[in-house]
Amino acid sequence: MASLLNSVRVGLRAGLTTECRSFVTAATQPATWTSKSLRSGVIARKKGMTAMWDEWGVRIPVTVLQLEQCQVVQVLNEEAHGYTALQIGSSDRSETNVTKPMLGHFEKAGVQPKRKLFEFRVTPDAVLPVGTELVASHFVPGQYVDCSAPTMGKGFQGAMKRHGFGGQPASHGTSVTHRSLGSTGQRKDPGKVFKGKKMAGRMGGEQATVQSLKVMKVDNDLNLIYVKGCVPGVDEQFVKVQDAVKKRGDKIAPADVLPLPFPTADPKLVKAMPRELVAKTGGSDPYVMQE
Repeated sequence: MASLLNSVRVGLRAGLTTECRSFVTAATQPATWTSKSLRSGVIARKKGMTAMWDEWGVRIPVTVLQLEQCQVVQVLNEEAHGYTALQIGSSDRSETNVTKPMLGHFEKAGVQPKRKLFEFRVTPDAVLPVGTELVASHFVPGQYVDCSAPTMGKGFQGAMKRHGFGGQPASHGTSVTHRSLGSTGQRKDPGKVFKGKKMAGRMGGEQATVQSLKVMKVDNDLNLIYVKGCVPGVDEQFVKVQDAVKKRGDKIAPADVLPLPFPTADPKLVKAMPRELVAKTGGSDPYVMQE
């Protein structure tokens, strides 16, 4: 599991207790991964933000993400579709609110109808069977993830808020136009406003990705993932969470990296894991004066 193991950074070396380390290792499948392996992400729902404290008493803002009935709905292969990917569904919904074509799609997979579907590109060695449920232990405290979701919609906003313009002078002589855009064009030549000009308009509601967020804690009972920092979108928004592409820890020796739990591990082993796995910051006490 070289690629996935490399996604855990140096901070994870001292991130888990000996007990947690043994449980994570026990829930891992034999190492069949290569340096180019790419596993599936998950669909989580943003529950809000809170704070936690590390072993040194440093306050860390975190976003709480919950996995709700996250299952593999379809496997796309190279022969039939031209690429390898997994279609993941999240949050069960009533059959009465699903169209007949989509209802047949879910019945073929043998899963309950889902509210949200996303595709995740994977390598052939990371394909999971249809119906496999992905849980919070899919991630390990200390690793880094990328979170994608639509940003909060702000409605129609002016140029100052939307693009950070400075506005007009606030001194005397300016009347009623302090926050106006100002000049938008030129003279007779070219005699038009160029396409793409930054002007007032609809703000927010666009797909955004925040990269390299550290997983601070995993709650196996409630299927919660605590990531450091903020995540795009409003509360209850569906968020795509997958292994970070920029922080894979290529300089870390395999022996120094903890193995990641594989989602198809024995359910008994996953259930036997501690309820909470917390990443430790490590290092020295930041509040102690260094001589």
